[in-house]
Amino acid sequence: MKRAKISVIGAGNVGASCAVWAASKELGDVVLLDIPQAADKTKGKALDLAQCGPVERFDANIVGTSDYTETANSDVVVITAGLPRKPGMSRDDLVQTNVKIVGSVAEEVARHSPDAVLVVVSNPLDAMVYTAWKKSGFPPQRVVGQAGCLDIARYRTFIAMEVGCSVEDISALLMGGHGDDMVPLPRYTSISGIPVTQFIPAERLNEIIGRAKMGGGELVKLMGTSAYYAPASGSIQMVEAIVKDKRRILPCAAYCDKEYGVGGYYVGVPTMLGRNGVERVIEVELDAGERDLFDSSVEHVKELVTLAEGFLNG
Repeated sequence: MKRAKISVIGAGNVGASCAVWAASKELGDVVLLDIPQAADKTKGKALDLAQCGPVERFDANIVGTSDYTETANSDVVVITAGLPRKPGMSRDDLVQTNVKIVGSVAEEVARHSPDAVLVVVSNPLDAMVYTAWKKSGFPPQRVVGQAGCLDIARYRTFIAMEVGCSVEDISALLMGGHGDDMVPLPRYTSISGIPVTQFIPAERLNEIIGRAKMGGGELVKLMGTSAYYAPASGSIQMVEAIVKDKRRILPCAAYCDKEYGVGGYYVGVPTMLGRNGVERVIEVELDAGERDLFDSSVEHVKELVTLAEGFLNG
């Protein structure tokens, strides 16, 4: 049986961590790519990871390169390339630089892997997944953003810490833009099927939701750079669903037109992920308060995309 081929563009903290998760889970062969100036370091990271195989008991061909021809015919391409967020830097500050980087990457990927599914991780996510879609020319279903898988992992982690239960028993849902504008939905959050409100009072749950919303900023303050283990883990959760055609229901930044009345933008919604990328957008019922929060989040996404479009067309 032919192995899947997974290319990770950007060999920084997030990209290298993606390669580790993908290889350790034996999801396929891995190509780690970065700019020519970082070619030796990228090759070294790939070789270092390959040498974990005998110890961690995984088989995967792992290549480090700066040559896009090495990524040819990838099944999935994870785009982590871009300037990371620094302390005091807003997501909007990243747009101009990262539109150029992600746009260029998407064009190269489309040239060498025209049938791939793109998983975009670069920030600001909602604008970057839109940029990758426009520059790749791919059908919107084959371009998807990693946001909800990370945000919901943070939300579930904080709930588990509060309750003292296993994170594995927590089911949750959140929607909307990535980061401060995300919309966690307590009504759709449970622990082994029991509503979370039976474990955590409403006031405390709102504090936990607030921490989840600011989760990225909290880590930037602590580490001086963006998070990488959890973003990579969330990304590879999506890659696994795609390469194994698992058709998992995961929160992702997916293209919505008539869905939720969004009108042609990438926003965080529940999706079914499989071999073809986003197989389906799941529309859940929202009450008036949830709908207001979601619509407000979508408006901010539209503002970011409008800013990105100015640089795309400039």
